[in-house]
Amino acid sequence: MAHRRGRHDPLGLEALGGRPPTIDDLGRLPDDGYRYEIDEGLLVVSAAPANHHQVVSSRLHVFLGNACPPSMMVLATPGLAISAVQFRVPDLVVVRGEDTESRYLERPPLLVVEIASPSTERYDRSRKKEVYADFGIPDYWIVTPDREKPDVTVFQLSGRKYEQADYIVGEATLTTKRPFPVAFTPSALVATGQR
Repeated sequence: MAHRRGRHDPLGLEALGGRPPTIDDLGRLPDDGYRYEIDEGLLVVSAAPANHHQVVSSRLHVFLGNACPPSMMVLATPGLAISAVQFRVPDLVVVRGEDTESRYLERPPLLVVEIASPSTERYDRSRKKEVYADFGIPDYWIVTPDREKPDVTVFQLSGRKYEQADYIVGEATLTTKRPFPVAFTPSALVATGQR
């Protein structure tokens, strides 16, 4: 959801004198449960993820974290400082250990994961995919946490564009070596314990 005048205005955009918000303005953001991103100077405000989204993110974090080598780290919702007017907050990233020293990530992570919701899936597959490719992120996964038909789409950077490298649904196993060897099923991410 993009910012609109008279609505949720955490940065006091009217006080910016008509200039677009930048990463430097993000320090004034309240801790109010919203997710704030900047896309070419446009403030993008998203509602806090739903519980199901958080469960899927937590489970994937565990799968990745258990397989992650000591030289890398799995982080939840870090900010990517792509440029002064391009700031993104993916659901999960895998980074080199030394990249955890600054407040925001300033160089491309090894992997970015977005957990799609009905309101973000199209954006994740178009604009975000384009931004992540331009930033040079080698691997990008989109997880669709549908309880009946969960899936994971794996994209790998080829030149300046992503190409689909894999698509795994339900009980099938995603086995990958990038950015490190890991295997899991999409169904394990959404399992409720009830059948």
